[in-house]
Amino acid sequence: PAPRGCPCGSRRRVALRSPQVACKAASAVLVKTLRFVQNVPCFQELPLEEQLLLVRSCWAPLLLLGLAQDRVHLETVESAEPSMLQRILTARQQGEQPPPRAPAPAPGRPHHGPHLPSAGEIQAIKGFLAKCWSLDISTKEYAYLKGTVLFNPDLPGLQCTQYIEGLQREAQQALNEHVRLIHRGDEARFAKLNVVLSLLRSINANVVAELFFRPIIGAVNMDDMLLEMLCAKL
Repeated sequence: PAPRGCPCGSRRRVALRSPQVACKAASAVLVKTLRFVQNVPCFQELPLEEQLLLVRSCWAPLLLLGLAQDRVHLETVESAEPSMLQRILTARQQGEQPPPRAPAPAPGRPHHGPHLPSAGEIQAIKGFLAKCWSLDISTKEYAYLKGTVLFNPDLPGLQCTQYIEGLQREAQQALNEHVRLIHRGDEARFAKLNVVLSLLRSINANVVAELFFRPIIGAVNMDDMLLEMLCAKL
């Protein structure tokens, strides 16, 4: 059997090469994304509590779709912080106890303290962007994909579940009809676009926050920031 690849490389910590440039671009995309959301009439008809619940749950995938649409490229560098192996070897050489291994945060749970994304986490984002660009997704297709992501009826705590489920279904139907009309020779395109959505689900929102917002505003409370931006006239 072929040897399995060592996962160590994917655990290396990486940072943005030009954080000010990339973070500024991401901030501009977030403003555009929330403006897009606010301009969806069906979204405005929902109670404010439902609006906030939806946005809090999907701001990261919507932002990534916006970054793909605006062709924002990520240039990263490996962090200078020592690896776990380096710290263990150094500690042993000096006769100290090796540092305890920090437990990995559970999926969906926030990271505590500064957290540089790993190479694997960054590669997932880059892979998503590359997939979008390879499909040359149109403005309308991006809009329908954003609608599918935004109107998620499976969130706990929603009251207007059936209405939101109907909106998500409408977004998917509109996407399907658009693809059939514009890409008649590509019967697999609708499925390919749904692969894009599945890639989005594998990317942790905490990683997106740490990567794009911590370098410029420090400790990030995305809930507070989203509430402020959503209630403002963008």
